[in-house]
This record gives sequence, C-alpha cells and structure tokens, in this order.
Amino acid sequence: MDDDFDALDPTDFPDIDPTGGIDDLLIFGGLETRRRFLKKMAGTSAAITLGPALMGIGTAAPAETPATAAGGTPAETASVQFKINGKAHALELDPRVTLLDALRERLNLTGSKKGCDHGQCGACTVLVNGRRINSCLSLAVTHEGDEITTIEGLAEGDELHPVQAAFLEHDGFQCGYCTPGQICSAVACLNEGHARTDDEIREWMSGNLCRCGAYPNIVAAIREAKGKSGGPKGA
Repeated sequence: MDDDFDALDPTDFPDIDPTGGIDDLLIFGGLETRRRFLKKMAGTSAAITLGPALMGIGTAAPAETPATAAGGTPAETASVQFKINGKAHALELDPRVTLLDALRERLNLTGSKKGCDHGQCGACTVLVNGRRINSCLSLAVTHEGDEITTIEGLAEGDELHPVQAAFLEHDGFQCGYCTPGQICSAVACLNEGHARTDDEIREWMSGNLCRCGAYPNIVAAIREAKGKSGGPKGA
C-alpha cells in the first residue's frame, strides 16, 4: 500500500459521509445508491415478467405447446388403412407420423429398427408393395391401401424365409440391430434380380449399413438364398 495513503478510521465515517454513501460503495463496488440499484433490479424483473405478454404470448410454455382438442388429443388427425403382413389395419394418426413410428409405436411391430432416423443406415427397411423403402423417411398417411411387409411377416409360421435361414447359416449378423433391414432389403434384392454376382449384391445392398462389419457373410447368405426365396407375402 502507498505510504501516502492515510487509512480511514471507521469511527470517522459518520463525519465524512453522513448520508451513508460509503456503505453503498463497499456493498455495490461503486458510487451506486441503494435506491438506484433497487430500481434497476425492479426494471429487470418487470421485463422478464411482462416481456412475453407484450409480444402477444401469455407465457413461453403455451407458445411452444401444439394445439390440442378436448381430451388432450391432437387437434387434427388423419385416417389411414393399409395391410401389414397380410392383416388389415385402420389407424388415426397425426399426419406427421412416419411409417416406422406407426409400426413400432402403434402396432408394436418393433422388428424394424430406428437407427439413424435419416434414411442413411437402412435399419428401418420394409417392403411396400414388394418395393423396399426406408420407413423412417416415409409418412404413414401416404401409404393408404398399400401392402406392407416387415421382418415379422417374412416367415410362414415356424418356417423361416430362405433369406432368414441363410443369414443364420452364414452368420450374416453380429449385434443383430441392422439385420431386420438387411434381410428385408436382401429379399427385395433377390426379387429384383440384382444378385447375379457378388459385386452386384454389394452394390444393391449398399444402402444397408452393418457397423459390425459382417458384409462378407451377408453377401454369402444372399448368394445362398438366390433362387430359393419365394418372395415376401403379398409381393
């Protein structure tokens, strides 16, 4: 400390500053009065409280809550009827629900997996009218009247589809997460006639990723099932 600085005696404060300003200096770190400080705090609180109302919304929460009808159900739903694994289904759905979510959440057909949810991994592959699609990218309401086959619908009772049997025989899976999509895609690949060579199989199965790296076994399984597959139900 500078030798020229004279320390203040607290007993002299009332004589130096009768208004108590030194207390404000010590508390607030500057020559700020309590009154000014409290005014600022009150103004900030009012802005936080009244801001949403001034912008035309009661509170932040209602502004983000979707409109619902009485009973808590979505205000708008759409009816869709389709046949899944040979059985007719009629659903009332939010128009934004994907086919994958309708299968898993509404019909409890959880064989089709949600992997990337961006149509990049193929784990959600199902067959629609015999054609393979990524169900995570397709809205359920666009499939009115379609015939859909999932992994659950390939077997005939206890008899596995030839592709399923070939995947077991050749260990065409490890963790198994991608396997339902791989098998559905392989069935379509065979039905499309795209399994004449190993390279062709790899090309036409390239939309289905296996993070375990079981690709050689998958190719071998499809090659084994070639000519033996009866195709999916309804195809």
